[in-house]
Order: sequence, then structure tokens, then C-alpha cells
Amino acid sequence: MEYEVRLCAGPGLRVFCSPDPTPITLPWDLEGLAGADVVLITEHPGHCDEPPASVLAALRAAAGRGIRIAAVGTGVFTLAATGLLDGRRATTGWRHTEELQTRHPRLQVDPLGTVVEDGPFLTTAGVLGGLDICLHLLRSDRGARVAGETARELITPLQLEADRVQDTIDREIMDSSGLEPTLRWLESRLDQAVTLPEIAAHARTSTSSLTRRFRTHTGHTPLQYLLHARIAEAKRLLTETDIPVEQIAARTGFSSPAVLRRHFHSLTGTTPRSYRQAHRAKPTLEEQG
Repeated sequence: MEYEVRLCAGPGLRVFCSPDPTPITLPWDLEGLAGADVVLITEHPGHCDEPPASVLAALRAAAGRGIRIAAVGTGVFTLAATGLLDGRRATTGWRHTEELQTRHPRLQVDPLGTVVEDGPFLTTAGVLGGLDICLHLLRSDRGARVAGETARELITPLQLEADRVQDTIDREIMDSSGLEPTLRWLESRLDQAVTLPEIAAHARTSTSSLTRRFRTHTGHTPLQYLLHARIAEAKRLLTETDIPVEQIAARTGFSSPAVLRRHFHSLTGTTPRSYRQAHRAKPTLEEQG
């Protein structure tokens, strides 16, 4: 299966590539949506503005033809403005989840930001969310094996170094925010059920204040941070030990291996078994001989 990618825009839209002020005119207008299998709405500025009527009509018509529609980050606001998400689950970047819920109260906003699929509609947070959604669609179209191979091709060469850099950044942020004791407390209880009030009690603050501090200094809510910490520990156990996935799920606080696999795939684009195979430390020449 081959994919034809069309870059489409509403009438009069021009994209300016910074810092070069040269305007870029997209090759397709809204008629480019005709015959599409998937419409992907990217992040864009001005998400609080009402989308043009022609854009809303084109998206509604696409949905009426049974086309899958995906939206990334602030692009979710455009999809929500059509009314197509009313009564459905959706998500966006953590900075905009409250705003999305306020502007579109008929949505059920998922705060985690990982890919949410509800019927023919898929939404996710920004930054790497576009990659997550494309891998999700690829898995639906071509199966888990092809999606996993693609994810490893895209992610594996960068993942280990990226993890080391992120660990350093996270440590510096935590040291300056006063959350360090609570973070260490959480990380010592990854195998246990921990509630938001319990985390707030340990930090000696209210749940609302705790959530604001976590979002400011980590980009996540406390429970989102806990999920990421559990996945990070699962990744460590997968690469450094031979512990079965079933035991890793228990050690990292997931109620079952299936729940671990679901969250692991949402955050990494691959499965625990494939991650272990791709990241298993290779013996050095000295160890080999």
C-alpha cells in the first residue's frame, strides 16, 4: 500500500516559513480532500479563531463520506468546531486541555494527550503527536508488524541518547521546583496504586496547587508524570533484565500486562517485546572474544 500525501488549505491561506519571509502556497485547496482516506489537521496558530465556514463544511462532508479524520494539538480545536466530536472523547496538548473543555463542553477531554480514537476520529497532543497518529493509522492499515518496524526505523537510532538528555533536563527542573522529594517518593512506589490526594498530601499542598506546579515544571499532571515514570522503569527493565513482561507489569504498577502494552504502545509507538529486542544491549568486541 502506498500513500499519496496532499497538502490542502482553505481559500486565501498562505504559510510563511520563518525566519525566511518567502510565502509558501500549498498545492491543493479544499477540493483536495475528495477521495481521501484520511484527513489530518495539523497544529496551527490562531486556534481560538472561528475556522472558515468552507473548512468546516469540507470536514463535515469528509466525515459524511466515512473518511477518517485525525487532528494534532491545536488542530483539535478546528475539528471540535465542526461539532463532529460532540459526545466523543478527544485530547490535545496539556497546555490547552482545559481551554478545549471550556470551549467545547460536550467533548470528553482526555488529559493524557496520547492518541484517542473514537469512531472515525483520532486526536493527540502536539510535538510528536503527529508521528503517534501516523503510526496508529499505519497499524490499522498494515498491521502491528509494519507499524512496529516503521517505529523502530524512526525512533530507535535516537531514543537512547534522547533518554539520557531528557533525564538530565528533568533532574535540573526538579531540583529547582521543590518537587524533588515528591518525585523521588513517587518513583519509589511505581508498583503501588497512588492517588492524586495522596501525592498532594506528601507534597503538603492542595491537589489543584500540586497539579499547577507539576504542569509548570514537568509539562504533565501528577498522574501523567506517574504514568511516564512507570513506562520509563518498564523500558529499563526490558533492556537490562530478562524479567517477563507479566512481572514487569506488576513491578511498574499496571493492573495487567495488557494495560502495560496499551500504555507502552501509546507512549513509544511499539510493544514491550519489540522494544526489548531493539534496545537489548549488544556485547562489545572484548566481550565477544
